[in-house]
Amino acid sequence: MASRLLAVLKRRRSAATLAVAVLLLAGVTGCSVLGPGEATYPTQRTRTNRGVGINKPSYEQPESIFGPGGLSLGGPQQPDDGTGGGTSGAGGIGVNSFLWRASLDTVAFMPLVSADPFGGVIITDWYTPPQSPNERFKINVFILGRTLRADGVRAAVFRQQQAATGWVDAPVAGSTATDLENAILVRARQLRIAQTGS
Repeated sequence: MASRLLAVLKRRRSAATLAVAVLLLAGVTGCSVLGPGEATYPTQRTRTNRGVGINKPSYEQPESIFGPGGLSLGGPQQPDDGTGGGTSGAGGIGVNSFLWRASLDTVAFMPLVSADPFGGVIITDWYTPPQSPNERFKINVFILGRTLRADGVRAAVFRQQQAATGWVDAPVAGSTATDLENAILVRARQLRIAQTGS
């Protein structure tokens, strides 16, 4: 008798759970009856009726501070315009994606202090090579645009040497920053070829 009672209770509990799930699903779907662009919002406009100002709500789409399309977080992105991998959707990064990934790959052996994908700035911390423990390096990489171009990336390299008073700034060879920029560009082209096949 007890087992039959338990079986009936289990059936009722699963039926109640199913009913609650159906109600929640109906409520959620009911909230999205209007598609994007179909909702209108009242705004106050002063209209005149025989010389008398009347405030009546006027139903129209309001202006947005984020532009005509509004704010899109992770939504559909616009297709690539052929300029070299930059995605122009609001949810993407603010700079060329190939240059960004190539820059991160190139300085991956160094510890990062900051990486801003919207401003296109990568700042590393000081790195001491194992073969020369008396000197250390720091790199700042700046991605300057949304297109994959030779002048789309700049690098600044800083070097210090250890002295009796601590770390002292030291000169860097003139070609070091240019060599780093070229390595980033080569890696960016490799990434683009791997993605697009051309």
